[in-house]
Amino acid sequence: MLGWLRPVMGAIWRFPARGLLALGVHPNVMTLVGTAGVVFGAVFFFPKGGSALFWGVMVITFFVLTDMLDGTMARLGDKASRLGAFLDSTMDRVADAAIFGSLVFTFMATERLTATAALFCLAIGALVPYTRARAESVGVEAKGGLAERSDRLVIGLTATGLVGLGLPLAVLTWTLWGLALLGAITVVQRIIKVVDAARRDPAWNKDLERHVEREPHA
Repeated sequence: MLGWLRPVMGAIWRFPARGLLALGVHPNVMTLVGTAGVVFGAVFFFPKGGSALFWGVMVITFFVLTDMLDGTMARLGDKASRLGAFLDSTMDRVADAAIFGSLVFTFMATERLTATAALFCLAIGALVPYTRARAESVGVEAKGGLAERSDRLVIGLTATGLVGLGLPLAVLTWTLWGLALLGAITVVQRIIKVVDAARRDPAWNKDLERHVEREPHA
């Protein structure tokens, strides 16, 4: 849903990306720095609860934006690589685990419903990119869907920040359950794309040796 923001953010990040490249900073470094910042923001602030939820979201949001900065740097500096793609995808999973895992830890002792919703978001958040990667491993493009990673992050972090500012916890709880549902629908949408491909081309469906299986990457 929020994919249209990427070109806008790419244009915004163009100037700082050029500056960092001029300083000799590699895009992969920014990927690692951004992930470290997200992990810190989630693990350090979220367990404190209260207003710390808001400040944690602020820190996370700042570093999440570097996810777009490293991509802009890679394009402008002609530094796109398989290693960069691998790191970017892997660090996305680390960041997601830190965010939703910290929410599980924060509420598991006092608000089981909220913690369970965060746990479902964590699990389904891993399934969404996995289904895409497995689809692509057999030659089917399965991008998109009702709620991609950027959609889930924006909505989840917004709800967390608002609760940190004083809104009832129910706002976060039901937002997380909604995100889990949207993520599950996205998984089903991607599965349907592969099923449709198999129905359209039975010969392709039986040809297993033509496709080399790869590990999930997006």
